[in-house]
This record gives sequence, C-alpha cells and structure tokens, in this order.
Amino acid sequence: MKVVVIGCTHAGTSAVKNILKHQTGVSVNVYERNDNVSFLSCGIALYVGGVVKDVNGLFYSNPEELKNLGANVFMEHEVLSVDYEQKVIKVKNLKTNEVFEDTFDKLVLATGSWPIVPNIEGIKSTNVLLSKNFNQANEIIAKGLDAKKVVVVGAGYIGVELAEAFEMNGKEVVLIDGETRIMPKYLDPEFTDIAEKAFRNHGVTLALGQKVLGFKTSGDKVTHIVTDKNTFEADLVIMCIGFRPNTVLYQNHLSTTPNGAIIVNEYMQTSNSDVYACGDCVNVFYNPTGEQRYIPLATNAVRMGTLVGLNILENKVKYMGTQGTSGIKIYDLSISSTGLTEGVARDSGINYGVVSLKDQNRPTFMPTYDDVLLKLVYNKDSREILGGQILSNYDVTDKMNILSVVIQNKMTVEQLAFVDFFFQPHFNKPWNLLNLAALEALNNK
Repeated sequence: MKVVVIGCTHAGTSAVKNILKHQTGVSVNVYERNDNVSFLSCGIALYVGGVVKDVNGLFYSNPEELKNLGANVFMEHEVLSVDYEQKVIKVKNLKTNEVFEDTFDKLVLATGSWPIVPNIEGIKSTNVLLSKNFNQANEIIAKGLDAKKVVVVGAGYIGVELAEAFEMNGKEVVLIDGETRIMPKYLDPEFTDIAEKAFRNHGVTLALGQKVLGFKTSGDKVTHIVTDKNTFEADLVIMCIGFRPNTVLYQNHLSTTPNGAIIVNEYMQTSNSDVYACGDCVNVFYNPTGEQRYIPLATNAVRMGTLVGLNILENKVKYMGTQGTSGIKIYDLSISSTGLTEGVARDSGINYGVVSLKDQNRPTFMPTYDDVLLKLVYNKDSREILGGQILSNYDVTDKMNILSVVIQNKMTVEQLAFVDFFFQPHFNKPWNLLNLAALEALNNK
C-alpha cells in the first residue's frame, strides 16, 4: 500500500515515523515545501533570547532520519492540488519548477497552519515579521540584533514569550493586544494580573485593549504603529495575532468547521475514509465541553500524527481528546493551565463553581518554601472538574498535567479530594494542593 504524507512538521513527522515503525508492506512518500522537518516553533523565543544556543536542538528529526526509516522524502516540494476521486496529487519541485503527479492509496494531510496576517497598509514592510518556521526564526534573530525598539502585536503565548526574550536582550519592548489582558484564553485575571506586573517591572510597555489601526512607513520599513489609543515607534515589528489552518488542498472536498479546520473521527479519518488528517489543520475533541475545537498546539499535533501511524491500515487506537493543557514561564513565574477558565465557563453558560487557593508548595517549617496560587473550576451540577490554573515562582506546573488526566476521566471534586498523593516535606504537604482545592469545593454545594 502507498501512503502520501503532505506536510512534515510535528504531526507529519510523527505520522511518518509511526507508519514506518508499526506497519508492514507500506511505502511512504513525504512532500514538504520547506527545507527542514520537525521544527519546534514553540522554541523560537528561547532561540531569540539566547537560552537555546544550538538551533539544531529545536529539531527532533531530519530528512535523513526519515529516509533511513524507509520514507521517500521530497523536500522543497509543494503539493498544488489533490484529486480525491482519482487519488492523484500534483506536485511542484520548488528548486527546478518541475511539475509532476503522484498517486496514493491513503493520504495523510498535515498541512498545518499559518499566522493570521491582517490587511494593514505596510504589513509587507521588511521589518514586519511573522513567527512560525525556522527561516522566520533566523530572520527575527538577524533583524533583532540592531533593533532598539521592538513591537510585538499579539499577547498570546508566542507574543508574550517573544516580548520577554527581546526585553532580556536589552530591547525597548511594546506588547500590543486588542484584549484587555494577556493570554486571556488560558488564564483568568488573578493570574494575568501577576504576569502583567512582572512585565511592567521589567520595563515592558503593555498596550492592552488597543486595536492596531495602521503603520507609518518610511521606504520599505515601518517606523510607527498606530493604535486607536496611541502611537509607538518601532525598529522591528513581530505579528503574533493567531493562526488559521492551511485549507487550500482540501477546502470544499472534506468536511470542516466554519474556520476551515478539518473534522476527523476518533481514528483521525476525515469525511473521506482513505484520507487522514492531523496537526494544526484539524479540529480536536475538547473534553471539558464535549465539542470540536481548534486548538493548534504541538502536543495535540504529535498525538494526532502518532494515531495516524497506528491506524493507517486498520482502526485500532482511539483519540481520547484534549484538555488544551499548556504552560509558560515568564521571568520567575511558572504558570500552567488545563481545561476551562472561569471566564470560558461563564461564557459557555455552564453552572460552574470555582475554588481559589493561596498556599505554599511545602510546609512552612522547611528552610525555604514558595507561595502558590491555584484555581479549580468545576461543574456544580455534575460535580466534574472542568479546568484549573496554577502559578508560582517554584515549578508546580506538572499539577495541571495531573488535573488534565482528572478532567479526561470525568472525575468529580469528591474523587479528587481523596486521590492518593504521597507526602514528603521536601516536596509537598500532607494534603496535596489539588486535594486541598477539591476539599474546599466540597463546601460549595
């Protein structure tokens, strides 16, 4: 059987490696329009900030490895179109401009996503950059060397991390977002307030609740960014306002949600049973609400790609869904979240309850200890845990991984209150922080 994989970043790389590892009698042709595979774009800010010294560490595979595993790898080849009826793709060699066709028995779409680029005059200026792939990371590094004033547009995870990285490099940084808080999708105000204070303490200008109206340019460069409330000078502008799925190859051919992301079943099959999809071009099943959502995270991508590899010949392993679990480090703050925030629960019309807990990571009789802020969101009707957030100078982010499992298994506050966690004064308290939050929720009938 012949499998064609289109796209080879997180999901595509995982799909190729697992097809070749777990299946026999399968040939795999891989088409990737870039000159590299498996680039960890979530590490761009670490690269920019100099935390990661060797950029090769941001790749976990390469074309040679895939070839050694048995794949036929076509780098710098762009798939122009797919004939789903005849099972034929049209491909362009970007180095030679040659156009040719290939056939498949099964197709894997891992076309990924691309940054949203607003239609603003001057957006194509040479000092306005995107942050997604390896080449863009190198461009950010190169142009950031001489820039003194850096403006980052978009205060999600990528924008926040880049703002911190540039500030730590001694740049004058402005972070702009139309929302009134940073990272509002992942965290409630009591958490973002602390993170925003850390940015202000380090001299970062937070231009929140401001809409970008336009750019002032001189020649081929932007000199100022104009919002509805202010004007900011800029030597370098990074656009980080979100991502949308790359839809060109499947639009009007496969079932999608209105945003263009592909709908897949629990085995990663699309509406065409011979076509599988994974990664940022795909919706995920979001367990806290039981609905399809677009959550473009690398963790979701590698899981989906691995499932494609396991299921390409026969449906064997089901996708368990996701809680959108994520984490971030901002200066000395370690922050993570999973599932629903209070804000999202409220907007979803759920009869929810919350517990906010301020405690320490270990007993206060120990020589050192750190304050921890923990929040739990649960359904008042079913008593099931819906989400949580945690913040501390000490790294307790892994507790949100535990809570992710709790949500996935639809555990109640009563069950979480009495889950067996170990106690050792070097590490924690007799009651684990998650136990304590759930015990508090028992009082909220």
